[in-house]
Amino acid sequence: MHATSTATGAPSITAAYLARYRSIAADTPQTLLPLTGAQRRFLITRRLTPGGRPEIVPVFFAYPRGTVDLPRLQRAATTVAARHPALCGAFANVRATPVLRVGGPSAEAARVAVAPGGSAREALREALLDWPADGPALRLLVAEEPDGDEELLAVALDHAACDEQSLGVVTAELEDAYAADAQPGRGPDEAAVADYREAVERQLAAEDAASTPAAHAHWGERLGGLATTEAGAAHSTGMLTERVPGAVRGSVFPVLLDAVAVAAHRLHGTGGPHGTGPDRSRPLGTGPDRSRPLALGYPWGGRPPGAPAALGCFINTLVHRALPGPTGDLDALADGWWDDLDHADTPFDEVVRAARAAGAGWNGALDGLLTLEDLHRRPPLALAGVPGRETHLAGRPLPVPLAVSASHGDDLLVRLAWDRERFPDATAEAAFEGLLGALRHHLRPAA
Repeated sequence: MHATSTATGAPSITAAYLARYRSIAADTPQTLLPLTGAQRRFLITRRLTPGGRPEIVPVFFAYPRGTVDLPRLQRAATTVAARHPALCGAFANVRATPVLRVGGPSAEAARVAVAPGGSAREALREALLDWPADGPALRLLVAEEPDGDEELLAVALDHAACDEQSLGVVTAELEDAYAADAQPGRGPDEAAVADYREAVERQLAAEDAASTPAAHAHWGERLGGLATTEAGAAHSTGMLTERVPGAVRGSVFPVLLDAVAVAAHRLHGTGGPHGTGPDRSRPLGTGPDRSRPLALGYPWGGRPPGAPAALGCFINTLVHRALPGPTGDLDALADGWWDDLDHADTPFDEVVRAARAAGAGWNGALDGLLTLEDLHRRPPLALAGVPGRETHLAGRPLPVPLAVSASHGDDLLVRLAWDRERFPDATAEAAFEGLLGALRHHLRPAA
């Protein structure tokens, strides 16, 4: 791969990583595998987190009590993990270079005890908070409601191994493996390792090719106004949920970007009393900058052409410069979003570098996160023919102060989670109302 130079003439972040990786893996190419820019960012964030706890991607299902056969579930989890290099071995830093060290399946299935007077939800939440720093990459945790007729299953993965849009692959394979109940393998075969390596190397080549002066100019112009933020991980969170009937038509993502911008500005207090403009109630020069744009992240992208499907080789996080809204020109917002998608392969760290070179004081932290999921691609997990009912767990940690997830099937299910240590419930409820109001405004039927 020909290394790309950035606008400053320095090698791209991706090219510098590949040079270090190839140096340390020269003698053991089958043992140490490279990582994408997104995976490396998760590992760097983990090193800065107290206790080294990884960011996780969970999904939760409720079943009638007695549905889950734990030994069978463990065999299914091990079978699935054994197919995917990202779910085998461990992530490691070798001479300050993040890599995947290939090994055996990294999966666990366990029952979680419910404390006296507690609930299955509380037990699962505490178990996920206590995720070991050294894995496993895939955990299936089961807890029974003491006074109910249901048991809850958490399917949770290390985010460095799987993104939200790959959860459907994992749950589909779990369903098949649970039904077959075969003896699991000992790890990925040579073909799976080769596919993973090819997928990551193609992704890295795309990231390097997208780290051009033109890409730096684009992201510098788009994000140059971002400022240093107090954004950070949230450990005590709340959740609000609403279903928006008939909302899925046309291109809904620009609408969601604007609606989440409204919610973020209301929550952070940066869009004025009603999220529609600067707050004039404070004298200039006092308090936080209440009219500044916010950094809203969202996952986007796909595999480079010809790359094999490989769990862990996933999409990039893009950044939207969120202004107070709702916008009066949705077409202009959509046009800017489409332009951003033309530069979606530029790695996040390179985007931060471009913004800072353009004069932004932004440190790369996100004020909010938006995810959009197609439920048709991830039906509920069925165990031995018993379909689970997907449910959601409030109170789990978040990597950002505000996270909005939208799931669309026939309608749009919107969930807002926020940091309760920073923002009162009433402020979050007002932010959610602003989000729903913006959605309804943009999605109302044409006259």
